[in-house]
Amino acid sequence: MDILRELERKVLWLSSWTIHNANHIRPNLDGLKIGGHQASSASMATILTALYFSVLRPEDRVAVKPHASPVFHAIQYLLGNQTREKLESFRGYKGAQSYPSRTKDIDDVDFSTGSVGLGVAQTLFASLVQDYLKARGWAPGLPEGRMVALVGDAEMDEGNIFEALLEGWKHGLRNTWWIIDYNRQSLDAVIREGLWERLENIFRAFGWEVVILKYGALMRAAFAEPGGDRLKEWIDSCPNQLYSALTYQGGAAWRRRLLDDLGDQGPVTRLIESRTDDELARLMGNLGGHDLPSLLDAFAQARSHDRPVCFIAYTVKGFGLPLAGHKDNHSGLMTREQMDGFRAANHVRPGHEWDRFEGLTLPEEVLERFLRAVPFNARGPRRYGAPAVPVPDRLPVPQQKTLSTQAAFGLILNELGRERGGLAERIVTTSPDVTVSTNLGAWVNRRGLFAREAMADLFKKERIPSTYSWEFSPAGQHLELGIAESNLFIMLSALGLSHSVFGERLLPIGTVYDPFIMRGADQLNYACYQDARFLLVATPSGTALAPEGGAHQSIGTPLVGMAQDGLAYFEPAFTDELAVVMRWAFDYMQRNGEGQPSERNWLRDETGGSVYLRLSSRALEQPTRTMTAELEHDIIDGAYWLRRPGPNAQVVIAYTGAVAPEAIEAVGLLGEDRRDVGLLAVTSADRLQAGWSAAQRARQRGLVHARSHVEALLAGVPNACALVTVVDGHPATLGWLGSVHGHRTRALGVEHFGQTGTIADLYRHYGIDAQGIAAAAEAASPGRPVRHLRTVS
Repeated sequence: MDILRELERKVLWLSSWTIHNANHIRPNLDGLKIGGHQASSASMATILTALYFSVLRPEDRVAVKPHASPVFHAIQYLLGNQTREKLESFRGYKGAQSYPSRTKDIDDVDFSTGSVGLGVAQTLFASLVQDYLKARGWAPGLPEGRMVALVGDAEMDEGNIFEALLEGWKHGLRNTWWIIDYNRQSLDAVIREGLWERLENIFRAFGWEVVILKYGALMRAAFAEPGGDRLKEWIDSCPNQLYSALTYQGGAAWRRRLLDDLGDQGPVTRLIESRTDDELARLMGNLGGHDLPSLLDAFAQARSHDRPVCFIAYTVKGFGLPLAGHKDNHSGLMTREQMDGFRAANHVRPGHEWDRFEGLTLPEEVLERFLRAVPFNARGPRRYGAPAVPVPDRLPVPQQKTLSTQAAFGLILNELGRERGGLAERIVTTSPDVTVSTNLGAWVNRRGLFAREAMADLFKKERIPSTYSWEFSPAGQHLELGIAESNLFIMLSALGLSHSVFGERLLPIGTVYDPFIMRGADQLNYACYQDARFLLVATPSGTALAPEGGAHQSIGTPLVGMAQDGLAYFEPAFTDELAVVMRWAFDYMQRNGEGQPSERNWLRDETGGSVYLRLSSRALEQPTRTMTAELEHDIIDGAYWLRRPGPNAQVVIAYTGAVAPEAIEAVGLLGEDRRDVGLLAVTSADRLQAGWSAAQRARQRGLVHARSHVEALLAGVPNACALVTVVDGHPATLGWLGSVHGHRTRALGVEHFGQTGTIADLYRHYGIDAQGIAAAAEAASPGRPVRHLRTVS
């Protein structure tokens, strides 16, 4: 306990000094505020000390609340997992990150945090993934770990946390701890009175054990003294704002207020007067979240079972610092004078601020020996790897004459599901209550739904005819979710990190209605920021759900696919293209290498990532053709010529996705009066544009031969030729194509919320039907008028 108290003091010093150094000592050339949340870090110092130096085991995984990042980095520095150079560059270029990051920090961050609430929910879904692996007999040498979230009380306002709670209850959540830093202050205000009671009721309703850590050992001892019961009653009824204000004012203020409210010239007065101002301040600040014995005891008891536990740990924001308790301290910083006083109180000599054991009273060798034996750090780095799952050279292509990409996806996956072992064994699917309507039904019939305990399909048991057989078992490979897209993306994040967190490779596939990607956009970004690997199948897209109106029609999702880092976006029109992309995706999801970009497309495909398929429920007539290696490369690189333009081409039409028939028909209309019309099939605007940008950067670096796939495709198009681009989505998706070689361009697409109607109605309304495309081509490349062409507004 003496060592832990020394380390607690050191952690508070290092975290505070790291922030001070960034704001007051390191040169600030651009004048921007740097920040760092000294007060929010301080309230967590004791809790994190107890966890990392005593309680946690190597198999445990932690999401640290965003504003406690400096405390986390300080602890890892003491454990030898962080460098002084990174701390000195905190919030600077390539320094320790503002918020813990799996991909940018070097100190073994388990789960990134930053967008508040997401790291909290991540621990819940990571626990479900751990159960999935255990149920299948995988990761046999890895003990069951606790998935731990350190949560700010104001962070509990995030709605996705409560969506995740409900999903955890459905799936029988285990081995999860959420520790709420109940400092009763948020960014702008003081937390509402009685919040802890509401939280307690909510967690208990969902089957969690709730442990309230309100009183430290000093408080409990004082309560046992004569008059202590009255002190306890006063503490329990004290408003949050008053408690914070008195904490900031210190011992003398506590004495005045307590004597005014409780003084009886008897036992209560003696209890108060028997303590100096400093002792009284320590007593009133000795809340459960700052008391190591109380914390260690509570965590030890929680280790004795696997039920989910919510710890509500009372703390003081800014504990141990001059700004403790002040309502404005969230982003406040200690002044130079305050830091000098804090330095003196910690016995730190000027020039020795970064020394690991400076100012501590115990011998250095004792502390070093203790740190080497810390259980959490005993196995060294805790990032695992997993061998790649072999992917067949080709995936089956459905042979129907007319088919949608959505239906083809289901058929391809169903055929894969016939396998035993191999690729199919490692696929796990999940969907937010749209399993059937996104064509996962056949796969689920074949592979089953996952649950830790078997549950029969009662319709089947009662011999009632049904298309789908929903049987739950530990062998199932589909995780059914409720209607919450945020849960889908955090589940994909947890599944997509299984190889790194648990050492077992999974190939997650998540399906969702394309317009509802926006409902989980923050969670999707979070999953990609963590470098989780998954296949997102979003369908139906565009205006395909035409009769249901604009709420079910997606406009901006192609731009999400292009802009989202770590996510390769494809929008194939035909089923043979889809099979090629899916085969590539299963391989790409598993890559994690380094290397120079391919001179074929100038993309760093060796690093891998996640993949987004924007599919349609619109059935198209399928081409009859042989899939050559060259065509496969073109599909993956982003585009190919469906009709190569001739030397006298006046117009080229470039399309992506389900508008293929309209683009093809428009070429026929234009061909009556124009020669050499080209038709470019764009399968991935994302990779096409990314390759072009990468090639331009390569040329800037002196690689004059660098030429991207789109530059090669458009190189033979005459300068006077116009481009007309068309997509069932925002026109900016392809509107940039004219910039590649300076061609005049007219970009067609959908810019406003749709109406109800048929697809033909809406395509005509937006001018992306064949007549509209031809009219745009006529306007972009004046020549002989196209016969029977109507005017499009």
